[in-house]
Amino acid sequence: MDYGLYVSAAGADTQSRRMEVVSHNLANVDTPGFKEELAVLQARHSRAVRDGLVSRGSQDINNLGSGVSMTDTVTNFAPGTLKRTGNGLDVAINGDGFFVVDGGDQQLLTRAGDFHLDPVGRLLTAQGYAVLADDGTPIVVDPSLPFRIHDDGFLEHSGGGQFLGLAKPTSLGDLARVGQNLFRPLAPLQAVPPQERHVAGGFLEISGVRPARAMMELIETSRAYEANVKMIQNHDQLTGALVNRLLKAN
Repeated sequence: MDYGLYVSAAGADTQSRRMEVVSHNLANVDTPGFKEELAVLQARHSRAVRDGLVSRGSQDINNLGSGVSMTDTVTNFAPGTLKRTGNGLDVAINGDGFFVVDGGDQQLLTRAGDFHLDPVGRLLTAQGYAVLADDGTPIVVDPSLPFRIHDDGFLEHSGGGQFLGLAKPTSLGDLARVGQNLFRPLAPLQAVPPQERHVAGGFLEISGVRPARAMMELIETSRAYEANVKMIQNHDQLTGALVNRLLKAN
């Protein structure tokens, strides 16, 4: 295959994948507690380097670069701004940690505190996952009685109450995104210490996506994709013209 055509095709594929990441971020610009994904791009080594025929840094044509590739995505866990909603079941974490929810066979984590009660009083996430207390049991509230969320995450209700389950991983790299604004821990979790438990009732943590920056990145990615597609078309036309010349010469 023509080398330039190969590089352009690889570039178009990379920008297409990057566009999916940016579009997903923009689609969640209004999702409480959402953490944006960042596409990680790196220079592609030549085929000779990847096959081990030459070493990196060799100053010959076999070490000619071959565009860029998207190697992975990483999550930006920077805390979002808190927005007052006045809803008694909205909760925002003002610091480190995540809410713990029941994921069925495993506990999952989320920063989204837009909770609601089902008909029997279970505290649920917007997607319907049961919110867990610090002892790992689902939180159940009597909807007919008043309740209040304290600054340390204590949910006072029915003459008693429970602490909201707040946990954090040893490293944020130990979290895997599983969709629906949830993360799966890849290593044992640790409870947020009492002195670090800070929540705000009646508030929500807004999405970590900055719309203006994400829109600019989407435009940039779209233009890079179009440029690579144009290069593919140019290489195809040049190859066709060369073949026609050779056929006429014969």
